[in-house]
Amino acid sequence: MTMAGSGLLLVAICFSVLHYGYGHPSRTKKAVPAQQRASEDEDMRTQIDKLWQEINSLKEMQALQTVCLRGVKALRKCYLVSEQVKHYHEANEDCIAQGGTLAIPRDISENDQLRDYAKRSSPGSKDFWIGITDIVKEGQYVDVNSLPVSFFHWDRSRREPSGGKRESCVTLSMAAQGKWHDEVCRSQKKYICEYLIP
Repeated sequence: MTMAGSGLLLVAICFSVLHYGYGHPSRTKKAVPAQQRASEDEDMRTQIDKLWQEINSLKEMQALQTVCLRGVKALRKCYLVSEQVKHYHEANEDCIAQGGTLAIPRDISENDQLRDYAKRSSPGSKDFWIGITDIVKEGQYVDVNSLPVSFFHWDRSRREPSGGKRESCVTLSMAAQGKWHDEVCRSQKKYICEYLIP
């Protein structure tokens, strides 16, 4: 049975329990003390809550599988390049809406994998938003989860980061072989989302 089929089966069970009641039909006709009925109702609600959690978990796994099939899988993450152009905050909101965030390379290996994947996925593109900024405090770079960044891959040939307070968001530059540039956050660019594989 597929995940979608399993999800529909769980929905049918929930509907059945809600519509027809909990337990065997012959037992439901007998008079049941109020305290026992309240306890049974609470048990039923708990079971239904668990079923809905399983359904939501199945939906999330299915969405992640779709992303991984369209993108690339590496180091317990899936990456997906968006062909749309958006400013930094819109790009991150789009990634979050799909269950991820803008990609955050944690070391040179991840950075190189992102560069290679972006080059294959969108040949000719100049650069892509990644999930790093110094919006809150100039020169203090954090990821989209507000955690300090310890790995940097600046394009030193252009003296990056070079934009001061005006340029607070980071791109992965294809022209600079995957090195980073700081850019104006309102610039329209393609972007790379990342999704953690549980």
